[in-house]
Amino acid sequence: MTTLRNPAARRVPRPRDLAPLMRFKKPQFDARKRRLDAALTIEDLRTIAKRRTPKAAFDYTDGSAEAELSLARARQAFSDIEFRPSILRDVAKVDTSCTILGGRSELPFGIAPTGFTRMMHTEGEYAGSRAAGRAGIPFSLSTMGTASIEDVKIANPHGRNWFQLYMWKDRERSMALVDRAAKAGYDTLLVTVDVPVAGARLRDKRNGMSIPPALTAKTVLNALPRPHWWIDFLTTEPLAFASLDRWSGTVAELLDTMFDPTVTFDDLAWIKSQWPGKVVVKGIQTVDDAVAVTELGVDGIVLSNHGGRQLDRAPIPFHLLPDVAREVGEHSEIILDTGITSGADIVAAVALGARFTLIGRAYLYGLMAGGEAGVDRAIAILSEQIERTMRLLGVASLDELTPGHVVQLERLVPRAR
Repeated sequence: MTTLRNPAARRVPRPRDLAPLMRFKKPQFDARKRRLDAALTIEDLRTIAKRRTPKAAFDYTDGSAEAELSLARARQAFSDIEFRPSILRDVAKVDTSCTILGGRSELPFGIAPTGFTRMMHTEGEYAGSRAAGRAGIPFSLSTMGTASIEDVKIANPHGRNWFQLYMWKDRERSMALVDRAAKAGYDTLLVTVDVPVAGARLRDKRNGMSIPPALTAKTVLNALPRPHWWIDFLTTEPLAFASLDRWSGTVAELLDTMFDPTVTFDDLAWIKSQWPGKVVVKGIQTVDDAVAVTELGVDGIVLSNHGGRQLDRAPIPFHLLPDVAREVGEHSEIILDTGITSGADIVAAVALGARFTLIGRAYLYGLMAGGEAGVDRAIAILSEQIERTMRLLGVASLDELTPGHVVQLERLVPRAR
């Protein structure tokens, strides 16, 4: 009769049993690489960014308008989804590429236009454009950027560069920027239409956020634990908007001074006639406006509430997406931004009808956390999450995603009239 062996019986450990367990991780002496490798999510990058960046600069990136409800609701909308996976599908190979606005992107997201980017990190738009070029995704330069149109093209000579336009009261000056972007080979113009005036960004006001950043007792004290940011800031090219003359005031005051609140659909049609490439309207927040600009013949729209930085309590782009897709999806390429913090968010947006997405804060958190290497890490995190989510959903390409893969759970439901 065979005696049953008791695996829980005590014994003296043998060297050959311990050897497989004694694998020590090779030390990483590069502090930045060690820091970035430990970041597994965009929220991890945000935590690092907050620790390394002065409060005024971090809050300019992290904050939104008034009570910041628009941003919180946009992020909550992505949390309030349920995925519906398909099983027993061959997902050994997953294709994350797509065609957007006449060109290829290796991933279903690009880098959104962001203003005053070199304040977050001195590498600014140069880091973002180079990282985008390596990843094979579009990079968008803001009118309020801190690198020139031509310099970004030099930094990203073979990648896709898009230019974001704010229409100023000085129309001639605005269109001079458009002409420069066309001559530099930018293939897409993003016309932003949701900024007739600046939103009330209360964090910036409370921080005394100005251009250039003002040194006060409070900002100096806040900077003491963050010497690397100040060393970079004080030993590199002075911070300024590349497309503007120097300004000594708050960001909101600058926007209110410059931006033209009289811009109409007729102006949009005129801008479209001046640009040789693709034209996309950024800042669509209703189905009616999506239909109206599509009828003007634009190539795409961006469902966006400006990252919650303009009108607080604005519509949630992700909630708006299915209705807009039904109305104009066959006639216009739909891009979505605001609230995206993971690759799963991007997959959900594509499933519900977005052709593409844009990331703003997610990329800036990486920039603040580690410069260009931090942007690379942000892109890598999102890419890994997209691939994993697609595999778990049972889809091998973006075209296989359908609305049936996602359920939007209800939290904020309009009250019956």
